[in-house]
Amino acid sequence: MMIRYKPEVGDIIVGRVSERRRTAEDELNMRSIFEENDVICAEVRGFQYDGLHLQARSQKYGKLERGQLLTVPPYLVKRCKQHFHHVEQYGVDLILGCNGFIWVGEHVEAKDDMEEDQDLPIEKLGSILEMLGPIVELGKMIWAPISEYYNYHKNASELMKNLKRKRQELECGKSDIELKMGAELFPGKRPKKEVQFWLQKVETINGEIETIEQEAGRVKYSNARIGKIACKKIEEVEELMNQRGGFGDSFVIDPPVSHGQVMPTTTIVGESTAKRTLKKIWEHVLGEDFRKIGVYGMGGIGKTTVMKQINNCLLKEKDKFDNVIWVTVSQAFNVIKLQNDIACKLELDLSRFEDETTRACELYVALEKRNRYVLILDDMWEAFCLEDIGIPEPSSANGCKLVLTTREVKVCDRMNCKNIKMELLSKEESRNLFLDTMGRDVLINNPNLKATVEEVVKECARLPLAIITIARSLKNVVDSSEWMNALQELRTSMKGPDNVATAVFKRLQFSYKRLKDEKLQHCLLYCALYPEDYQIDRDELIEHLIDEGVIERMESRQVEFYKGHTMLNKLENACLLEGGSRNSKYFVKMHDLIRDMALQIGGPNFMVEFKDFQDEEKWGKDLVKVSLMRNHMSKFPYISPRCPKLSSLLLEGNYFNGSIPDSFFVHLHGLNVLDLSDTYITSLPNSVSDLENLTTLRLMNCESLMHVPSLAKLTALRKLDISRSGIKEIPHGLEMLVNLRYLGLDARDLEKMPLGILPKLTRLEVLKLDWFSSSVKVNGEEMVKLKKLEYFKGKFDGVNDFNTYVGSLEGVGPITISNYFFGVGEEILDIEFRDFPSVEKGKSVILCDCNMSLVLLPKDVQTLLICLCDNLRSSLDASFLKELKSIHIWECEEIGDILSLSYPFPLQSLECVHLQSLDNLRIQFGEERVASAPAVTPSTFSCLKEFKISNCPNIKKVFTPGLLLNLGNLEEIDVKCCKQLEEIIGGVSDDEVEEEAEEIEETGICSNVIFPKLRELRLLDLPELKTICSSSNVIVSDSPLQLIKIFGCPKLKRLPLSLRLTNGQPSSPPSSLQIRITKQKWELLEWDNHDTKNILEPLCLFIFDPASVENTL
Repeated sequence: MMIRYKPEVGDIIVGRVSERRRTAEDELNMRSIFEENDVICAEVRGFQYDGLHLQARSQKYGKLERGQLLTVPPYLVKRCKQHFHHVEQYGVDLILGCNGFIWVGEHVEAKDDMEEDQDLPIEKLGSILEMLGPIVELGKMIWAPISEYYNYHKNASELMKNLKRKRQELECGKSDIELKMGAELFPGKRPKKEVQFWLQKVETINGEIETIEQEAGRVKYSNARIGKIACKKIEEVEELMNQRGGFGDSFVIDPPVSHGQVMPTTTIVGESTAKRTLKKIWEHVLGEDFRKIGVYGMGGIGKTTVMKQINNCLLKEKDKFDNVIWVTVSQAFNVIKLQNDIACKLELDLSRFEDETTRACELYVALEKRNRYVLILDDMWEAFCLEDIGIPEPSSANGCKLVLTTREVKVCDRMNCKNIKMELLSKEESRNLFLDTMGRDVLINNPNLKATVEEVVKECARLPLAIITIARSLKNVVDSSEWMNALQELRTSMKGPDNVATAVFKRLQFSYKRLKDEKLQHCLLYCALYPEDYQIDRDELIEHLIDEGVIERMESRQVEFYKGHTMLNKLENACLLEGGSRNSKYFVKMHDLIRDMALQIGGPNFMVEFKDFQDEEKWGKDLVKVSLMRNHMSKFPYISPRCPKLSSLLLEGNYFNGSIPDSFFVHLHGLNVLDLSDTYITSLPNSVSDLENLTTLRLMNCESLMHVPSLAKLTALRKLDISRSGIKEIPHGLEMLVNLRYLGLDARDLEKMPLGILPKLTRLEVLKLDWFSSSVKVNGEEMVKLKKLEYFKGKFDGVNDFNTYVGSLEGVGPITISNYFFGVGEEILDIEFRDFPSVEKGKSVILCDCNMSLVLLPKDVQTLLICLCDNLRSSLDASFLKELKSIHIWECEEIGDILSLSYPFPLQSLECVHLQSLDNLRIQFGEERVASAPAVTPSTFSCLKEFKISNCPNIKKVFTPGLLLNLGNLEEIDVKCCKQLEEIIGGVSDDEVEEEAEEIEETGICSNVIFPKLRELRLLDLPELKTICSSSNVIVSDSPLQLIKIFGCPKLKRLPLSLRLTNGQPSSPPSSLQIRITKQKWELLEWDNHDTKNILEPLCLFIFDPASVENTL
């Protein structure tokens, strides 16, 4: 069966004119030039609804005469750089058409006086047709792809059987590893990262093989393609099988013992009340009389501050205690949560166990192994049995201690603790704390304020939290009238019931009122809707404040985020919020006393962490905000709340499954914000369709969600986010949401994005689609109409659509889009994106299986991934990409070099380079060999931090000597599976190496320190690697260096490591440095200084070498 030709822009095609038509597009009157049955050669320039747009009028293309037309299946003609061939031996020309038509004609030199219609003599034509030579030459040109194609086609079935067999072998190996790892995985142990990584790769490749098997069963006429994919996948499976030998005898390791975590806190100075209490606690912790100590006192008095000081002091007492474990318990006590929090500190995974008793046993064993620890449980509200949690009873035998903080002395009593009470500050301490927080220069600038300040301090009732918050609210206030007004407000707020809790709240409310900004106050109250002690992601919080209208609409979302961060900073500075960071993410959290105060201000308008969800009477008519987020609820009640004022309903993070009763939303017509994210619901009820005041609908991470009712009537909706849900179709009525500003449809199972919808959503500022999808693609012309778009993540229908949109960004007017993630290409799903940065902010482009000569890149792109672009042959023109930070080039078989060193803008922003599977790569960074080419400028690659290259069989060196001085910021070098690689830093002759070696031997001095910031160096499977650098260069084993891994480099003789000299003696390397190498290789390495080897050897973690076992057999 004939395979149809699939045209691409840039193809050279040959064909016969079968019909001539008069059309409006025929501006050059081509109808009068070509006759029916003429044979022509042309280049595909574009696509039209009724055919192709061809270029046929030039010296290169046009009518073909004096020759013979042959036909072959289109798949036998491989797209390549040259489709015009002159066979000099036989005096003929060959034109290989991508559509399967091949022209064989007499070679004629172009002459001015040549007659156009001159026919080929019959005898000449006969001789050409009789000659076997041209056909032989033609055969040579196309035999390789024919032979390759035929073999794949013929052996497809056998290859699939082989692939299935290899997969079964891989599965057996995986099962063996998992069984052994499970047996070794005692509490406190953890799997080796390389084993986990291998298991992940096996899972990934198994999924890919399943897809191939499904496609093989579905497709009847693409055996060659299936065979080729199967062959490649067999090689990958075999490579995985071979990697198993490098894991060593054990698949688990002991995690690095963490002594504890330093807690940020304020310094306690002088012989203050807090200092005296700290000393008392310290004596009991170090003493042998008491194993359990309870610190109690009213909220805001400083219990946590003192215990943070104790925690940090204990970290220095390594001879007394091996570990310090800090866990915050909080009011909403939950056994499983507390077990998880303690386990997290021990790097113990309890997720495999659901039963509390089993979890307690695992935790108990792990804690027993941590002899001599101090467990600090902060903010306990109720007593519990240590055994139920899995905490061993502290004793002299195990050397452990338990310290807890609580507001209630009865909690200490029930836990059998030695009780220590936190006392209020003295008057003098209160005054000093107030002045230090406010700033003593206030009294210097206005001495008359002294009496008023004393009165304000008195109203703070010696409570540290109240003193700090009120002092912060009066910082830099020097006007006497303002101080008197503040004192009056503070005294007025103190009127009412006289109990400790109320008095504290009233003092904190003063700071709340002093904010003087209603938006700031609303921001603080909104934070109270989150669970207690919850670390609230800053960006998420600002996004929600925008949804709630707390942050008003501004000229751009970026400006709105600036405003949000400013508001949060003000609340932090006022001590009403606490800031922090975790895993490079910034968060805020509320002191539980501040949160209680905020909820008290919210009063009957707020319902938070309500347990009796199903009691309809609890849903009062005055409710405005209801937050039941992460409340461990599993069933949606069959009730119909009547809350006409309810504007926000936050139900995210619960265990709801199935559908929601239709009755629930019937009377909630005032609802503005509905959040059901991170739940297991399968559908939304039809009653949601009538919530005409709804402005925000958040359904993120609802993976079971399959159905969303019509949204046609929700014309007030400004935000709709159904990302990472299970929906397959666009919600009905989406095109009616003309006020939509935020649309999240990043759903893997979504089948298509119908044309005509996006142009109606002209107010869109954020559009998130799945850029891995093979079916959800956007049209360039439609995207151009979204003039207000600031964030886009998605995939274009093709290069032309991509260019159309990028071209519009380069046009007249300011560029509004500040973050984008553009994808182009059909094969994106086939690429592993494990090493590709996954970020929510930035400017990234993925180009897969594209004609790079036709691609228009945005000038401000920061991350660029190019994969499977076989027509990328020469140096990538990145000269205009001034902001490029990261470039990834994968599986582009024909590229010979990557980047030029002679750009006018020398890639001074580039931080990361990843090169993978580039078969013809010989040079990474090419230098233009012309007289005018400038030398490598000092800023070229000056910001480069990460360089990775793998599976590039023809490259022989990584860096040129001219680049060396520019790589001072390089932190990671990862080179593997490059068969011909000989040098990491090339360009030094053997004679120079010998001369340098002799000089070093005589003087003992190495001249150049390279890569001063290097953290990790990996050199794997490099059979020809001889040198890392010349003898005059060394890598200093200083504090940044953490890992050196060398494996499969038999010809490498020298490891250029050196130790810094202190008073003429080599200094000790950092204890964090790990050298992973085989024992045999370590012994064979040559050293500039033998002492260096002896000092570094204790840091070696010798890895298993299967070859050494084979050699002994």
